[in-house]
Amino acid sequence: MSTPRRRKSRPAPAPVAPPPAPAPAPAPATEREPSRSELRDAAARAALEPLAVGERPAALLSAIVVSALLALGNLIAYAAGAKIAGRHPGPEVLAFSAFTGMLAVGMWLARYWAVLTFQALLTLIILAFTLFLIEASNLEALVLCVAVIGAAGWLFYKLVRVMGRLAAVRAP
Repeated sequence: MSTPRRRKSRPAPAPVAPPPAPAPAPAPATEREPSRSELRDAAARAALEPLAVGERPAALLSAIVVSALLALGNLIAYAAGAKIAGRHPGPEVLAFSAFTGMLAVGMWLARYWAVLTFQALLTLIILAFTLFLIEASNLEALVLCVAVIGAAGWLFYKLVRVMGRLAAVRAP
């Protein structure tokens, strides 16, 4: 018979030293002075008066009218059978009409998301007509492109303040 093997005993683990004490927190840094632009921004924000209930500035009304006209114009042209590049457009025209109509309603209700989305649409219009300007082959196309770019740029600029007033917090 064989003798049972003895296991070698392991030495007991060494006691674990406690973790070192955390370093003392650095002294709080002195607050830096705000820059001139930060001061100007704060003054501009403080001067913004939130939109009153039912108030609609001229720029917002202009955006509502433009959005509603885009929706109605596309619907009327689609119903009348207007053709683009020799063929009747598909249902995407109806989707765009519903989208711009929804934006008009949202802006009428003074919703920030609607104004922001309309500004994004204005940006795309400005970019598209800038590209069309490159291809303008006559004076009429040139004037049309410049007029659309100018009007959309003006409306975009005017809506920035409206968005600020929509985002301003009403005092209790």
